[in-house]
Amino acid sequence: MKGNTLVRRVVAMSLSVAIAVSGSIIAVSSAKAADVELTMYSWRVEDKVFYEDVIKTFKAKNPGININYQSFPSADYQTILMSAMAAGKGPDIVHVRAYGALDQLVVPGYLSPLEMSEVKGLNKYSKDLLNSQRGFSDKRLFGVPFATQNLGIFYNAAYLREAGIFSPPKTYPEFLEQLKKVKASGRQALANGGSTHIEQMWGTIAPMFYGGTSYFDDVVDGKKTFTDPAFLKSLEAMQDLFPYMPNNATAVSYDASRALFFSGKAAFFMGGIFELGYFRTQNPKIKFNFMATPPMTPGGKQFVSTWADGGYAINSKTKSRPEALKFLNYLASKEFGQNFTDTISQISAVPGVRVRDMTLGKAASAQTKFGTPYIMLVGFRYKNPTGSSLLQTGLPNMLNGTKTAKQVAEDVNKGVGAWFAPFAGKIATP
Repeated sequence: MKGNTLVRRVVAMSLSVAIAVSGSIIAVSSAKAADVELTMYSWRVEDKVFYEDVIKTFKAKNPGININYQSFPSADYQTILMSAMAAGKGPDIVHVRAYGALDQLVVPGYLSPLEMSEVKGLNKYSKDLLNSQRGFSDKRLFGVPFATQNLGIFYNAAYLREAGIFSPPKTYPEFLEQLKKVKASGRQALANGGSTHIEQMWGTIAPMFYGGTSYFDDVVDGKKTFTDPAFLKSLEAMQDLFPYMPNNATAVSYDASRALFFSGKAAFFMGGIFELGYFRTQNPKIKFNFMATPPMTPGGKQFVSTWADGGYAINSKTKSRPEALKFLNYLASKEFGQNFTDTISQISAVPGVRVRDMTLGKAASAQTKFGTPYIMLVGFRYKNPTGSSLLQTGLPNMLNGTKTAKQVAEDVNKGVGAWFAPFAGKIATP
């Protein structure tokens, strides 16, 4: 009996050890199985290191969630993203643009709608920011806004001094005089060129001519169209800038325009504050500043074209929505927003973030004081042909003398009017 009892005890102990060991194996296996692999797509190639560091910080707080950040050239991003989503192979987390570009993903059902309660602090974002992440017809929320942008004028003070100019212009007529003086000194006044960038130049000065938000509201409501005399003046104003742009300006690439400025070979660059970090990275030694477009008269009204840059969204077909949602919550946190602004010199959409950089601070202040919707981006990129694409074709044609400002305006009216309901019956046809 004692022998049998001893045997039973040994067998029981062996079974207990085996169960304990197998339990450990099961626990380890379960831990490995719990690891979730997520993919994030973005057009921010230049911010790859930043986002990879952000992901490391997030993973330290959320072990078991792995995120692979993949970035693509900005010009190709929307096409690559749409193709991947259509094939059912899109990323779990999507860095989306705003307004019309977002709507391209909303209409086919590629994005998972968000409830305000799902993302902590989302109820503190402004209405305008949140609206940038809603569809054109489907007004549900699809993304967490990530940045705000505005257009203005970068200037190289040292280069201006070489031309005998010792302070930035205080009025728009003075700006034109400075361009003239720089060119007369044998130097390059404006770095801008290329069809896309010419539209940005126009957006930098246009609100001053058509009247900013009041005109935007009238057009959106269908009370006015793009053949309004004030809008025509904004187009014609581009002809005043053309003599100071690089030779063969309409054919100059966007990257070549940027390089002309950050290499210190041009006095002014008209464009978005989003270039700030890029310029510094490309040439850390260059000294430059940023200003809002000056008013027509001293102390006069100023307007700064402003928009929401995009957001972070979730693929409707992801199998890991809870984990993706955790990451969106982190991207909506003040911790992330402050890091975003401090590291890549852009204005975070997260409420309460401080702008410590002096140059970026000028842009942020200009947004608050003089902000008006960047008309074609905010209002008229929802369908094809977009207002932007029509101007990107029309403005170079006008500058090259093949079309008049009136013809360009009529083309925009006709193109946008094909899909923008408030224009119905208000556009003259031949």
